Amino acid sequence: MIGFEPIILFGIILALGLNFVNGLNDASHSIATVVATKALSPAKAVLLTAICNLIGPYLFTTAVAATIGTAIVNSDALTPLSIVVAMGAAIILVFVATRAGIPISSSHAMVGGLLGAGIAVAGLSAVILPSVESMTEVVVYGILGCVIGAVSLGLFAASFKEDARFGAMLGALCGSSLVIPVMMLLGRIQISGLLAIVLFIFISPIIGMVGAFVFDIIISHLFRHSRRNRMRRIFQPLHVLACLIQASAHGGNDGQHAVGVITALLVASGILVTFEVPGWVILTSALAIGLGTCFGGWQVVDKMAKGITRIRPYQGFCAATASSAILVAVTQQGIPVSSTHAINGAIIGVGATRGKSAVQWRVVREMITAWVITIPLALVVAYAGYFVVTVALIFL
Repeated sequence: MIGFEPIILFGIILALGLNFVNGLNDASHSIATVVATKALSPAKAVLLTAICNLIGPYLFTTAVAATIGTAIVNSDALTPLSIVVAMGAAIILVFVATRAGIPISSSHAMVGGLLGAGIAVAGLSAVILPSVESMTEVVVYGILGCVIGAVSLGLFAASFKEDARFGAMLGALCGSSLVIPVMMLLGRIQISGLLAIVLFIFISPIIGMVGAFVFDIIISHLFRHSRRNRMRRIFQPLHVLACLIQASAHGGNDGQHAVGVITALLVASGILVTFEVPGWVILTSALAIGLGTCFGGWQVVDKMAKGITRIRPYQGFCAATASSAILVAVTQQGIPVSSTHAINGAIIGVGATRGKSAVQWRVVREMITAWVITIPLALVVAYAGYFVVTVALIFL
């Protein structure tokens, strides 16, 4: 049936292309620290990461695919044409960013593309906005976490005769970020869809940074009398294992973008009656992201592995463990979080254990800027692209 619908076939090809460039860009996220610490050669790292990205979608649920396909834009605005335009906008942004060596989030490029194309079809009513109740809960818990974090870390810094004001500011930032996922895990608040995606743009790198920082301090303390060679023998295999788990989680989260949009495309065209993911969609999407990973985005790898900070094998293990824990947790919650944000935050965290000067903050600022503008930029490109394509089709 698909063969008799050219736009559906074209949309599926685009979706698989999106997963391919996803692997092309996001290959760096799982292997950057392994390459930086020389735990594996680049060729071995890419091959193992590709395999893990391939099996990732089979290890996790399809909750992320459901979020992409049903929880961002209303079904009325998801036409075959709007979905194709959204994917085209996302692919262009990710490809251009990869060529420029900028590790942007393909997750957020896809989200922005769906928003822009959906708004072009049905106006602002196309966007599935969060409820007032969920927004209120986020604000209340955020303020509570901010106050608790500021007081706790401020007093801690003062007790060691450090800068209490800086400690309070850092505590407020960490507290407001950590309280949301903790309340979600405890079942006190339910956050999904667009609200969860936007919140975790900021939450995931902060959790990654704090988790890796604390983990690094603990490991450094426990092995403070160990020789460097001994630490390398212990932590290199653990580092590789943590990165492979991270790659699998990446495949289970980012790898489901194509799964979500292909299924939404099949529903929009009437081929599927309900949003139920076919097995062949999961398989072809996983193969596409695995192939993309094999080709790799070496410019992005270089920036992530060397541009942010220099790391040792045990620090690579700390960073990979913190970021993989985040990806596994949010994937189970069905949140399309950016693996870019999680691993970059973790790398910053381990680098910060050696002081602020150990981190190249200029590179960090460039990355944060790219993260913040990805969704709005993809939205604008898809919105304009939808009208351009519509006009072009009229004259064809």
